[in-house]
Amino acid sequence: MNPRWIRRPPGSNWGEFGADDQKGRLNWLTPEKVRLAAAEVREGLVFSLSLPLDVPRGGGLNGRRRPPAISPAFLDGKPYFGYRADERVRGATDVVCDDAFCMHSQFSTQWDALSHVGSLFDADDDGHAERVFYNGYRMGEHIRVPENGAAAGGAHALGIEVMAQAGMQGRGVMVDLRRRFGDERRKIGYDDWMRTLEADGIEVERGDIVCVHTGFADRLLTSDNASLNICCVLDGDDVQLRRWIDESGLVALVADNHAVEERPQQLADRDSPGAMMPLHELCLFKLGIHLGELWHLTPLAAWLVHNKRFRFLLTAPPLHLRGLVGSPVNPIATV
Repeated sequence: MNPRWIRRPPGSNWGEFGADDQKGRLNWLTPEKVRLAAAEVREGLVFSLSLPLDVPRGGGLNGRRRPPAISPAFLDGKPYFGYRADERVRGATDVVCDDAFCMHSQFSTQWDALSHVGSLFDADDDGHAERVFYNGYRMGEHIRVPENGAAAGGAHALGIEVMAQAGMQGRGVMVDLRRRFGDERRKIGYDDWMRTLEADGIEVERGDIVCVHTGFADRLLTSDNASLNICCVLDGDDVQLRRWIDESGLVALVADNHAVEERPQQLADRDSPGAMMPLHELCLFKLGIHLGELWHLTPLAAWLVHNKRFRFLLTAPPLHLRGLVGSPVNPIATV
């Protein structure tokens, strides 16, 4: 019996990769899958899929996340920027710039760690719901609130370092919703999703990383309005779409919008208990599928359409910083 849980959520895969597993579906990103991904490199062309990390502008898309702040390093109270080494060493000609930046890990192009979203769930069958994360890891025991920035806080399990150590290189599959539906706001359910896959001849296999192009990130580059109610979003309430995500075998789900699914526009009481963001619950909490948000997919999507392709080699390791629940990333696609 798993020491952390007696009951597992319906539809979850807890324990199927081992009692102490923290990788989730990344267990399906095998050496064979990486080899198949490498076979997609034919032209040697490289695309960066990251926005500039100060985008979105205008305060950001989430009130609790702030844009990066850049400052010089200091030595003896003086900015170490344009520093003349001959101030300390006679005759030295070096001029040195050091700096620092502080940013919220999920402000711009990002990965979500599995510790990002959990759920209230009675995992120990005592009649009371606890704050639980993927594979039964618990708030307070494995994930702790940092105190005054102390290293003792953060994710002691399911942190972004698990993903960093896995390497995050595999076969990307582009699903281009913008090409089919344009820039109007549209919730994409199972029927729209399957019609798109069938019309574009797209196949998703176990171990693939699915990237959803809506055009939202591209619009952010030319707008200071961070609350644009535009472009496609996945309909997390669609049961059939959630079932497809599970059964497809994808190991990570990426979009160029800011939540992959429709974000709740207003907080309202629930008639019955349930997640405000069902795809986050399904992927991060139940199945161990990492989510990527605000990736800039438009140039790659255009190239793939022009060349009648939908697969590519994707290399996207997050920062290797222990305890983070998310991380900036500069994903690289090679075709």
